[in-house]
Amino acid sequence: MVSQTLAQALHALLPDGARLHLGWDDPQLGAGRCTSPPSDEQDGQWLWGGGSTDAEANAWQVWIHDGARLAVKVEHAQPSEAWWTLARQALELGLQRSRQEGQIVALQDAKRLQQALYEIADLAGADLEMGEMLRHVHGVLETLMYARNCFIVEYDDVQRTLRFLYFADEVDTFVADPERIYPEAELQASLTVGLLHYGQPLSGPSTELRAILGQPDGDPGPESLDWLGVPLLREGRVSGAIVVQSYDLPQRYGPADRALLGFVAQHVLTAMDRRQAQVQLERQVERRTHELQLANESLQEEVFERRRAEKLQAALYGIAELAMKAESLTEFYAQVHGMVGTLLDARNFYIALVNEAGDGLDFVYSVDEFNNARPSRPFSRGLTEYVVREQRPLLATRERMDAMRDSGEVAEFGARSHCWLGVPLGVDGDVVGAIVVQSYSPDVSFTRNDQRLLTFVAQNIASGLARQRGQERLRLAHANLERRVEERTRELAEVNEKLLGQIAERLRAEQRLTHQAMHDGLTGLPNRLHLLDRLEDALTRARHDAEALFAVLFLDLDRFKLVNDSIGHAAGDSLLVEVAHRIVAMMGPEDVVARLGGDEFAILLQCPQGQAQGLAFAQGMLRALQEPMWVEGRELFPSGSLGIAFWHPRYRSGEELVRDADAAMYRAKAQGQERCAIFDEEMREQAMRSLDLESDLRRAIMSRDFVAWYQPIIRLVDGEVIGHEALLRWQHEKRGMLLPGVFLDLGEDSGLIEQVDWLIYEQVIAGLCRGGRGYVSVNVSPRHFRSADFTSRLFGLIEAFDADPRRLRLEITEVALLDDGPRTLRILQTLRERGILVQLDDFGTGFSALSYLHRFPITSLKIDQSFIAGLHGPENQSTRALVEGVVSLARTLGIETIAEGIETEAQRQTLLELGCDHGQGYLLGRPAPTEVTQG
Repeated sequence: MVSQTLAQALHALLPDGARLHLGWDDPQLGAGRCTSPPSDEQDGQWLWGGGSTDAEANAWQVWIHDGARLAVKVEHAQPSEAWWTLARQALELGLQRSRQEGQIVALQDAKRLQQALYEIADLAGADLEMGEMLRHVHGVLETLMYARNCFIVEYDDVQRTLRFLYFADEVDTFVADPERIYPEAELQASLTVGLLHYGQPLSGPSTELRAILGQPDGDPGPESLDWLGVPLLREGRVSGAIVVQSYDLPQRYGPADRALLGFVAQHVLTAMDRRQAQVQLERQVERRTHELQLANESLQEEVFERRRAEKLQAALYGIAELAMKAESLTEFYAQVHGMVGTLLDARNFYIALVNEAGDGLDFVYSVDEFNNARPSRPFSRGLTEYVVREQRPLLATRERMDAMRDSGEVAEFGARSHCWLGVPLGVDGDVVGAIVVQSYSPDVSFTRNDQRLLTFVAQNIASGLARQRGQERLRLAHANLERRVEERTRELAEVNEKLLGQIAERLRAEQRLTHQAMHDGLTGLPNRLHLLDRLEDALTRARHDAEALFAVLFLDLDRFKLVNDSIGHAAGDSLLVEVAHRIVAMMGPEDVVARLGGDEFAILLQCPQGQAQGLAFAQGMLRALQEPMWVEGRELFPSGSLGIAFWHPRYRSGEELVRDADAAMYRAKAQGQERCAIFDEEMREQAMRSLDLESDLRRAIMSRDFVAWYQPIIRLVDGEVIGHEALLRWQHEKRGMLLPGVFLDLGEDSGLIEQVDWLIYEQVIAGLCRGGRGYVSVNVSPRHFRSADFTSRLFGLIEAFDADPRRLRLEITEVALLDDGPRTLRILQTLRERGILVQLDDFGTGFSALSYLHRFPITSLKIDQSFIAGLHGPENQSTRALVEGVVSLARTLGIETIAEGIETEAQRQTLLELGCDHGQGYLLGRPAPTEVTQG
């Protein structure tokens, strides 16, 4: 790094006899030292060298400058402080200068490398053969390193083959053919194959490299004193290699040469890829040119076919036109023959048609070189009959006709033809004849294309023939028609007057039917269909006119069923007619009132002033309904519940408005009678929640998410458990365990509760077969008693699980007893015969028809919890008397009593005093899942 001149200059400033030592260790320049006066000491053996002692190391002054360590030692003198400062600055300047000189050399090397890469890139784009291009690349490589012996190979790692793209060697006698592809096994002993498998640069004597790679013995060629090879990598895969070697000087290639050759190798690979891409492009251009030539030929064929198709189309148009313009069949046949002649050789042509009797052929047209006259004949074995009989074309050469004749399949008539082509004529799916062309000369033969062409033409000829024959019939019938027209005109004039009367009567009948279809038969009001039609008009106007506001009112009469049940349906009809009159009296000219059925009415009300106007109208209607009316000699005071749905852009149909008004009506009825309610977002959300809950309910049925919980029934005297009541629970996937009150009404309305009940029945009966004591009761709704297969299905479950029917009890309500008494009695008797007992649930909350108790086989009465809760309430005396009466009546009839909802000790004691047999409630035991009950 530091020149001897710098050391001598610093030494000159020291006293005589002094000895100066300078040292450095730089990451870029390496380590070294120099001495003045000069000595034979080796560079590097100083303070940080392995040969210096501690005493010697302490004699040095060392410091760090710009990442390098610098040191100075003076012997036999004591320099001044100024000298030390000068020495330090001189050494630092020398370090900087040496680094700059190294950078200059590196830049020169980089410039030379860049120039070489530019030359390689230019060669890749030059119009040279691959061998010539690589020869110039070799020349460029020699300017960068020793590369007198150099070769470049291309490698296919899939096929395991090599190709020597370039080979130059002063010693090796191997002659590489650039056009030959060498199997890898043929060069297995070469270092080149080892390098391709190794996949990383290799350098060193060939003997050492062969030992490292484990190359087998063979004839590897001359031994190299130094060998350097770099693989050509394309996307991580070895695709070739570039190799240089030296036979006269060992250790010729160092790390810099290896890096340089690797850098050049990638540019050579890029140049090769570019060159090969150009070759591939030329091949692709050549292939594309060939494809275009083929496409051009195909296009010419297509043009020919198109011209042929145009000729065919013209012929078809001509045939269609002939069918309209020809004045006679003879003219039509001749002109058709001319059209066919433009498409194929039709010198010998005839048309044969099945006669009207259907038992022979009429040759309606014939032009032939030998058989001009073709008389009609009955069906025989001729070629024409063959086509008609088989209903498919026939193309026959002389040889085929002979074979068909010899086999007895056909017989020939007239002159023997060389080639015969016939196709059937079909009209409306029936073959009515044949069209035939034939040749008597070997020079004219028909082909499959002619067959397809004639078949296609025959379809249009058949249509034209049918049209022409129809016109012929029309011409014949026209004369008769004109004669008969006069006769019929006179008759029609007489009938016309009668028809006019019938038409008028039919119009009146249609008007009556239309009115009946759109109106209610009782009240004469429009029905639902008429209302929805008018609603669609109102929706259309409202979407285009912001002031065309309207509302739908849904009216349901309160206690209407009571009128029908008490004074008869005729009185109910009279009430409905009077209500309709009162509503109509309040309507405007643009309003519509419709009866939807039963006691339900819907009103389309125009309310341009908004909700206030609609609400005022609704309240006025409720007041008008409250006015007394006389029906069947009785004074009635009708009332109704009214729901209102106002127009909103979200509505897409009238059905949606009627639906929401109906929902609002139910809200009004739930709030009390004689009220009206407006449909709002809360109702909408509630409806959506109901829809979601119904969807969840259907999925829960499919996944069997319903479980039975069991509440014990206790004998009040001693507290013994005599049975359990199975209570329905829904294990909701998101909301957890749900009680029946959340979904029971929805299940009843949708009818899904029956499926849920059967899931619970199955669980309960399956649990009975696992053992236990006491009975288990399940609730059965009245709708099950209306099902014809209830008992058979229940008995089927019991038999399937081999359960004891005596441990199963059914709980029914009073409604089931009153709904269809005889049917219910038969079901209860059938159940008792199989050992299944029945309990009457919620006794006292319904009709309390005590007269029915002795008729039906009821085992137990369950006193409703509302009465149990009132035993110690404000009305405790009357409630106590009621409960005491029920217990006494049940005891008289031999029926057990079960008190529901016992929650306090006082209630239990009172029930014991009254003589109640059993009880159930939170005081005696809470409902628990199956596992707890049977554990």
